[in-house]
Amino acid sequence: MSETTGTELPPGAPTTTPATTTTASASTLFEHALRLHQLTPEEPLPRDGYPFPDHASHDRRGPKAPRDRRAVGKDVARILDVHFATASALPGELADVFHDVYVPIHQNEHITAAAQRADAERARQTGRWLVRHGTDRCAVTVGLALLAAVGTADDIPLIQTIGLLSDRFGPLAAYAFERLPEGVEALLWLAERVTGWGRVYVVEALCRLDDPAARPWLLRRACDGDMLNGYFAGKVATVTGLHEALDELAADSEMLDHIGRLLHQMTDCAGMGLALAHYPHSAAVLEAHARGASSLDPTIERYFTLALLLQHLTTQPPEKAGCTAAQQEVLKVAYREVLGRKEWTEVARQGLAGDDNRMRWLVDHRAPELRLPAFPDREPDA
Repeated sequence: MSETTGTELPPGAPTTTPATTTTASASTLFEHALRLHQLTPEEPLPRDGYPFPDHASHDRRGPKAPRDRRAVGKDVARILDVHFATASALPGELADVFHDVYVPIHQNEHITAAAQRADAERARQTGRWLVRHGTDRCAVTVGLALLAAVGTADDIPLIQTIGLLSDRFGPLAAYAFERLPEGVEALLWLAERVTGWGRVYVVEALCRLDDPAARPWLLRRACDGDMLNGYFAGKVATVTGLHEALDELAADSEMLDHIGRLLHQMTDCAGMGLALAHYPHSAAVLEAHARGASSLDPTIERYFTLALLLQHLTTQPPEKAGCTAAQQEVLKVAYREVLGRKEWTEVARQGLAGDDNRMRWLVDHRAPELRLPAFPDREPDA
């Protein structure tokens, strides 16, 4: 997979723009995503690409979802059926017709069925045109849904680019890649460039595929520290067989840092995903992480992660960490010893002096019994 996304439509896709009510000067969402991506090609788009070029027409809540969830997508499917029933109808005629109906952003059985009822090549070309030329997020979403249903590997660059606007298009982009032969590589490319909900959709797709090619990335980079990581942290630990890879930690600081983030997410993800209390290998993974942390050089992120894990072990009963009382005491001693080292204490104090928000959080919200040498004279806020 190239390190940059493609900008051309797949072979055979329509490139001309039929007359529609869309103004010629309107910026397409695809161009918007591509322009932002080219500014920082290895990073997620700022604010997931918001505001979109069509924000003026979407500044108020759109059509509500049907009360009967089984009816979601039927209006869109009906419009597609009418369109595909007319052989002479051009893709551009769909550019503005979805704005006043409820368009789901996830895979939808009714829209998928409409795509499969149509001629496959025509449905693909229509999806490609809407994604590449659409100036309204509703139309682009429908185009992406068509590609998710009948797209081919040729559509991967197109889907990747629009998928960078991940809060809106991440669910369908991830679903599209799940069904394509080269989908794992495409998902990994996108996973490196999305955050928030977009990362949830992509990482969960990688976990469902359970492909060995994704295992190294999942073990080292899936959790980026966002609270939404709680939805998939436990899935990552389970799918990768994390407890069987602990021998790799001694020589892999990237994996060790990632496991720290993953463990932190699993301490506080009740209602989101698999918590430490219910992960059968919690004790073994915590012990391996605590052991490995003692060989790390101090950084503010590492200090924060270890302090959060120590806080959980200090304030919660052992079963909340999936370990015994004896194991809990050993873990507390191990983490406290690292955090109490002179060089770690100095890093934390420097972070606080620089007004780092993580160190500020520890000062203001750490448990009273969490006595950290870095902050001996500071009392938590009431």
